[in-house]
Amino acid sequence: MSVKKPIVSFKNGAFQSIKDDIVTEFPLTIQVNGEEFATMVCTPTHFDEMVIGFLASEGVIRFRSDIKNITIDEERGFAYIDLVEGKTINNQSDFSKRFIGSCCGKSRQFYFQNDVQTAKTSTSQTKITADHCINLMRKMQENSHVFKGTGGVHNAAICTNNEMIVGRADIGRHNALDKLYGHCLLNKIPVRDKILVFSGRISSEVLTKAAKIGVGIVLSKSAPTDLAVQLAEDLNITAVGFIRGNSFNVYSHPERVLQTEQ
Repeated sequence: MSVKKPIVSFKNGAFQSIKDDIVTEFPLTIQVNGEEFATMVCTPTHFDEMVIGFLASEGVIRFRSDIKNITIDEERGFAYIDLVEGKTINNQSDFSKRFIGSCCGKSRQFYFQNDVQTAKTSTSQTKITADHCINLMRKMQENSHVFKGTGGVHNAAICTNNEMIVGRADIGRHNALDKLYGHCLLNKIPVRDKILVFSGRISSEVLTKAAKIGVGIVLSKSAPTDLAVQLAEDLNITAVGFIRGNSFNVYSHPERVLQTEQ
């Protein structure tokens, strides 16, 4: 979503007044069982998917059925969530408190308590060819009309090893991933055999979010961080970065990436 604004552009040695598409930034406050839980600054699309995906990634819910009611008040910028009877947030500080905990019994460490509880070690048997890595990145970028118009959003997509299932865009990279997660929960799409394609850097937070969603392969056009690579190794996730043109780098579990189809 975007709006047109008058700007001054400098091009070919001269200034000119034009109207440009500017991506929309919108604050959405989430209330769970009547208590304020979080405020997300986002692109105002697919609110229900984003809220459901966010709550699932935070460990508040596991399934859509854990929510009794969800109401989005777009005018005021609020999402009201009522959990099913007996479902509560036991300790809200767990969702913001820094916590050092081991990953899968190994040496890697998470920053937050809820990450330890919700990140999953991948059991995916999915493999992908080099050509499909390149083609999926191209398809995701080509299908992001908001990015083409504004250049101001992150793109993400859930894919099979050769086709894009659903794509989402948002000014927040985590929001784009939450929208995908929410879409999969709402539509009961199994993700263990799916692939996450992402336009941004693979940080440790993005890798952890991918583990929460449950995919085994993450493709990115950008670089990973060292902690993200370490987490990917321990969580059995294949991290592929710098997918640009006809080249890319595989940073972890390269056995899932094949030169040609077998």
